[in-house]
Amino acid sequence: MQSTVNYLWHTDDLLGQGATASVYKARNKKSGELVAVKVFNTASYLRPREVQVREFEVLRKLNHQNIVKLFAVEETGGSRQKVLVMEYCSSGSLLSVLESPENAFGLPEEEFLVVLRCVAHVNALSGPKDSLPPKVSPRHEAVPGQRASSPLSAVAGMNHLRENGIVHRDIKPGNILRLLGEEGQSIYKLTDFGAARELDDDEKFVSVYGTEEYLHPDMYERAVLRKPQQKTFGVTVDLWSIGVTLYHAATGSLPFVPFGGPRRNKEMMYRITTEKPAGAIAGTQKEENGPLEWSYTLPVTCRLSLGLQSQLVPILANILEVEQAKCWGFDQFFAETSDILQRVIVHVFSLSQAVLHHVYIHAHNTIAIFLEAVYEQTRVAPQHQKFLFEGHFWVLEPNLSAQHIAHTTASSPLTLLSTASETPKGLAFKDPAQDIPKFFPKVDLQADYTTAKSVLGAGYQALWLARTLLAGQELMLRGLYWETFQATCRRTLEVTRMALLFLSSSLGTERFSSVAGMTEMQELKKVTELRSRLRALAEALSRCSHSITESQTSLSNLRSELLKNRDQVHADRSIQQIQYCLDKMNLIYKQFKKSRMRPGLGYNEEQIHKLDKVNFSRLAKRLLQLFQETCVQKYQTSLVTHGRWMREVHETRNHLRMVGCSVAAYNTEAQGAQESLSKILDQVSHQLLQDRTREAQVSPPLTAPYPSPALTDLVLQMQELCEEMKLLAFDLQDNNRVIEGLSRPPSAPDS
Repeated sequence: MQSTVNYLWHTDDLLGQGATASVYKARNKKSGELVAVKVFNTASYLRPREVQVREFEVLRKLNHQNIVKLFAVEETGGSRQKVLVMEYCSSGSLLSVLESPENAFGLPEEEFLVVLRCVAHVNALSGPKDSLPPKVSPRHEAVPGQRASSPLSAVAGMNHLRENGIVHRDIKPGNILRLLGEEGQSIYKLTDFGAARELDDDEKFVSVYGTEEYLHPDMYERAVLRKPQQKTFGVTVDLWSIGVTLYHAATGSLPFVPFGGPRRNKEMMYRITTEKPAGAIAGTQKEENGPLEWSYTLPVTCRLSLGLQSQLVPILANILEVEQAKCWGFDQFFAETSDILQRVIVHVFSLSQAVLHHVYIHAHNTIAIFLEAVYEQTRVAPQHQKFLFEGHFWVLEPNLSAQHIAHTTASSPLTLLSTASETPKGLAFKDPAQDIPKFFPKVDLQADYTTAKSVLGAGYQALWLARTLLAGQELMLRGLYWETFQATCRRTLEVTRMALLFLSSSLGTERFSSVAGMTEMQELKKVTELRSRLRALAEALSRCSHSITESQTSLSNLRSELLKNRDQVHADRSIQQIQYCLDKMNLIYKQFKKSRMRPGLGYNEEQIHKLDKVNFSRLAKRLLQLFQETCVQKYQTSLVTHGRWMREVHETRNHLRMVGCSVAAYNTEAQGAQESLSKILDQVSHQLLQDRTREAQVSPPLTAPYPSPALTDLVLQMQELCEEMKLLAFDLQDNNRVIEGLSRPPSAPDS
């Protein structure tokens, strides 16, 4: 046990160790509160005094939510070693998070954004202001979105840290600690300011600090390769370290990796970082003495959405820049990262592509800008974009603010409909089974641990992909079901049948029978011609009715098929089976992790270790088999089926569009027939009035005029027919409106 006046710790509770100090978990003697104490060793006192006290002075000046707090500076009782008493972060470091097999291919998007916010806010704000104004692109507007921190607190933190002008000089995942907030959220805090110092604007330094994988190439050349050079370093060296750290967090691996690894091939490591082309964010050498391969995008195994990647990659390209003159300054870096953090995420599932997109947009932007951002990711032009949300059409007026967009999640996105027919491409991914190592036959505790860790990481990636693929199937089925539900033909069929019923009664043999022989009247000739036109119209509507019935049957069958497949997706248990294998593998992995720290194993322990290797391999094989033969195959089959269904819906929509054109023509003809009937009725009524007038003039006064029964009956029937034709015209017009709504995604909410 060791102690100071107020704190107590045991040397077994080691949290971390460096060249000049060790960090332990300690307790306050009075309150029992957990803290971290940094105890400096003898080597630390060999440094100049100004260097010894620098960390104390820096921490005393800083007070930020993403910087580990300094509570006190005390001394041990016997040796009187200096002790820094600091905030205790119980969840390890960002490095320990990335070292976990669950994050072998990088952090999930939500967690990465937390890291970006914490790291960017601290480091971008802690450096001195740039001598030149930032070159911020026009799209950046300092209005916060839903995910942004309070603008006032951000500005206050910026002013506080920039006034102190601190450069850290040893930024890496191991120096970013993690703790859990009261609501279970991650909070990352920068620590270890042993290499930090104050640096004024444009001031340079010559001393070298840092961890070699994260060092700026100029510092790497002198510190690692031991080559004499007269270069000085500015605050941009922290930006390089931040770039490597962010790439590591996004992908789970380092951006620059020579054959054999960074620590074994240092000359090639330096060459990769210095020869990196502009715009490249990673470089690897896959064969000994082989060529260098450059990457300008994040790997396909990265779990960040393409929407976030498109925002992040330009930042990495501009801070992973060797020449300090070309590298962004802190103002530019902070402006760009803040732009990401101030955006809201709108989840959009493209039904035709079967791909979920994350669209990053400012809440104050117009919907027109959002539609353009959707186009950039989906290539669906804004005029062809229609959206469903939770089964209802969601109208997006281009001039409104993006705040009017529905609050979406990955499981409840906007569903994008497109009038274009295309083959769904689905999610692009790499099979985790590729390139995974195998155990060596002999027992090698370190090698076995490393192999188990790699295989377990591939297993967790398979689990994440399996969940993503299953969610994609659910979104495909749900979105298509909603579209077919909206595209029902019932109303159209009812209107068409009503029109047919009317025409059948209007064209019956008894209609006009009393005047059938009076063809010498010009009006009756017109009625005969009109009757022929109505018969043709009835036949055409009958064909439409039959066509709509076929469409209704087709969509009804498709909906039944969709419901059946949704039930199958919900009944899928492959995720649970993969998780079961992972749980078993994880137990073996933890045992291997403990064993690697031992010099060797006894005979019985070694036999158990061998059995564990066999069981681990069997579980891994079963897991990958489940992923490939169940998850992937079902997903690929669903894509093929989804493509067929989409084509069927597309053909039905086109068919209904043609029916709509026909009904529009029939509507025009019905209106013409109604107008013709009105004219004939006016003429006959006028003739009847004249006949009554003449009869009244020649008949005795007491004799009531008796008009022609045939004409009277004709007038009454025509009046009735005219009113019915008005109703028919109205119904056909309504029918045409409905069909137009069915033949393409409507631009207004469905009633």
